[in-house]
Amino acid sequence: MALAYRTASLLTACALALVGMTLGPAPSAATPPDDQEDPNVERGLLIAPVPLNLTGKNRALVGLGSYIVNAQADCNGCHTRSPQDEYVYGGIPFFGQSPTIVNPAVYLGGGQDFGTLDPKGLTAHIVSRNLTPDKSGLPEGGHTFEEFKQIMRTGVDMDHLHPTCALRQSDTSNCVPAPFDGRLLQIMPWPAFRNMTDHDLRAIYEYLSAIPCVSGPPSGILHNDCG
Repeated sequence: MALAYRTASLLTACALALVGMTLGPAPSAATPPDDQEDPNVERGLLIAPVPLNLTGKNRALVGLGSYIVNAQADCNGCHTRSPQDEYVYGGIPFFGQSPTIVNPAVYLGGGQDFGTLDPKGLTAHIVSRNLTPDKSGLPEGGHTFEEFKQIMRTGVDMDHLHPTCALRQSDTSNCVPAPFDGRLLQIMPWPAFRNMTDHDLRAIYEYLSAIPCVSGPPSGILHNDCG
């Protein structure tokens, strides 16, 4: 009887071991995805139109950020000086020239004038901002990631460039007409970008930190000191 008991115990132990081998350990829900396995990372690094400074940067985030900026959002389409300057002759896709060659001298340097928000053209011109790093190494006017995230989530204009025009204000050249809210960035599609994950926003920020600085004009709202 003792032998039968030991035999039953051994069979039970073996059965439990086999179940454990079959099922394996429960996957951890907290395990983050590996960006290195994301094909968009390598694709993003391949299509970056300018040399990247990866020193001290997360390579996977830079690659993902480049993919979002260059293959999905077309950030340079707005944050470049003008459509005429966006590409280099010989690589202008709209001329049927291939491969496409982005003009590195103005890449994400801002300066495109979208005109005014009133039909008479008497209020401030909305001009795209410079997204490249300044001499601090921080992109988008030297903003930290937390500030960048706040901008993308809320549309807040941390530069306070164009307040809402006051009632009966005589000089309206630097304000936006009501009901436009001068505390917010106008034209920029932040109402859509605000739905991005923190991870994607971090990737965009990391990529913008890795691109070359583009100097702004010697004065004005687009000034950017490359140091």
